[in-house]
Amino acid sequence: MKAFVTGATGFIGASLVRELLRDGHQVRALARPGSNRKNIAGLPLEVWEGDLLAPESLAAGIAGCELLFHTAADYRLWTRDPAAMYAANVEGTRAVMEAALLAGVRKAVYTSSVGTLGNPGDGAPGSESTPVTFADMVGDYKKSKFLAERVAEEFIPRGVPLVIVNPSTPVGVLDIKPTPTGKIIVDFLNRAMPAYLDTGLNLIDVEDCARGHLLAAEKGRIGEKYILGNQNLTLREIFRTLEEISGIPAPKVRLPHPPILLAAYINEAFSRITGKEPLIPLNGVRMARKFMFFDSSKAIRELGLPQTPVTQALTKAVAWFRANGYVKKVKGEG
Repeated sequence: MKAFVTGATGFIGASLVRELLRDGHQVRALARPGSNRKNIAGLPLEVWEGDLLAPESLAAGIAGCELLFHTAADYRLWTRDPAAMYAANVEGTRAVMEAALLAGVRKAVYTSSVGTLGNPGDGAPGSESTPVTFADMVGDYKKSKFLAERVAEEFIPRGVPLVIVNPSTPVGVLDIKPTPTGKIIVDFLNRAMPAYLDTGLNLIDVEDCARGHLLAAEKGRIGEKYILGNQNLTLREIFRTLEEISGIPAPKVRLPHPPILLAAYINEAFSRITGKEPLIPLNGVRMARKFMFFDSSKAIRELGLPQTPVTQALTKAVAWFRANGYVKKVKGEG
């Protein structure tokens, strides 16, 4: 089958197109003019130049495709222009779904986020059915993704055979930007992580996450959500694992939230003046007040979501960042 993929040049999307090609599908990948296409360079796919905010380019791109994977999103914890983020994530999703409706695709998969789901925050895992409201969303990224998910759902009764996937925190290869989580790994490898906060995340190998998208297209029930996750780990446990992988000592000092929150507010104030990304993103610190633990048993049970050990995923991430110039050489090291 032919699949139209938005966000193919990004982290999840780049692994997704590889999984599609491995299964023998044809791929038409949406890419903005002038975008960084390093993640898909040399792959046997069709690059379709267009933009989420140019509906005519989406309609022409999806035409003739049987599958749609909408993975594209503006994923940042800080932006000087929140309106641009809402436009890409919310209105971009609306435009993609309108094009999917017009094309009559056989199956559509929308990549949301666990950030749009309910979460107790006390270490108990959230699930697809945990109660949540817009008021629970922290920061413009989560707010925009929450609204985008609602927009996507509006197209189900209109005839789009849509399945929603909610990735937790993917780690692994091809994190070109890198993502906020990838930046944590890079900072650790560059010995720029002297302390840690008492928080937690659910990690999954990005390649398993990509495979979960294909499984959602194949087995997912229309109108259902599936958490694509694996292991719940505290940040301290993540750093200890990175220490074992890299040989770099994990931070031993645990910082309380209040002074870091204050520093983040000050950082953000300067960023609004300079336009430069803050060293300590305020929304990242606010999110860290909750343990972002999730239960992916529904996706494992219904889709057969693979569960590659997270240690292997982190090992691949470390090797990829080192091989691609994200890690500074330390004097005396090879």
